Amino acid sequence: MIKEVVDRISDNIQKVIVGKREVIELTMVALLCEGHILLEDVPGIGKTMLAKAIARSIGCAFRRIQFTPDLLPSDVTGISFFNQKNQEFEFRPGPLMAQIVLADEINRATPRTQSALLEAMQEHQLTIDGETYSLPRPFMVLATQNPIELEGTFPLPEAQIDRFLIQLGLGYPSEEEENAILLRFEREDPLETLGPVVDAAVLLEMQRDVRTIRVEESVRRYIVQVARSTREHPAVELGVSPRGTLSLYKTAQALAAIEGREYVIPDDVKRLAPYVLTHRIIISPQTRLRGRTPEEVMMEIVGSVPVPVEE
Repeated sequence: MIKEVVDRISDNIQKVIVGKREVIELTMVALLCEGHILLEDVPGIGKTMLAKAIARSIGCAFRRIQFTPDLLPSDVTGISFFNQKNQEFEFRPGPLMAQIVLADEINRATPRTQSALLEAMQEHQLTIDGETYSLPRPFMVLATQNPIELEGTFPLPEAQIDRFLIQLGLGYPSEEEENAILLRFEREDPLETLGPVVDAAVLLEMQRDVRTIRVEESVRRYIVQVARSTREHPAVELGVSPRGTLSLYKTAQALAAIEGREYVIPDDVKRLAPYVLTHRIIISPQTRLRGRTPEEVMMEIVGSVPVPVEE
């Protein structure tokens, strides 16, 4: 059932997003895990359109927050104000009280405003003036940042980055895909007519079902060994936290479900590790000076861990 529904959602998103099947599938993995995505790519690639297409395909409320240096935490979460007419305090929700939230150019906001997302992303709730408000579910944050422009930006702290389940980049389309984009948008914007193919209730049920996907002892230990290897590699200054290990476990379950299997295989782990773990490691300055990237180090780590084989 999960495979059929995800295929339906993916096909619907591809009415707007040309190609990028791998990115859409990984987005579905994050959605099934109720995790968050960090999209790092240059402007104009389709990051905002992807977020809108997801929201419309699953019939969820969508809000976009443009992060700027003067944005305040209350502009994101909402405020509690005194209503003189009723003579009592009322809560006016901010844009974070939605189901699919696009945090556009998140690294342009100050660390104080960035931290306003932490509680929402981890605990699916907001605490304002001592009152706790539950966020609607499903809930997902898609944050974007431009890897080229560094002037006037505030790098995300490790605690913030660790809250993102997956980091993705869309990349430029191929020549054929770019030609298809021109044809598709020639007369109208397909996003305007895009409708939902499932509702939130179905998605919540799928999120529960994903947790029942079987993970054998050997595969579970393989996941642990991959995560622990990041802490022991000489090129890595800071390895993956246990939250990262759990993220790899949950995403492997989701990918298996999307592939139509009731069990996780080692290939699921190998395929997901670069997307789930790379942004959680910090390589040493010496490694960076040698021209190596976290992506290269992560691939080396995954390749060095023995893969369990069926006896």
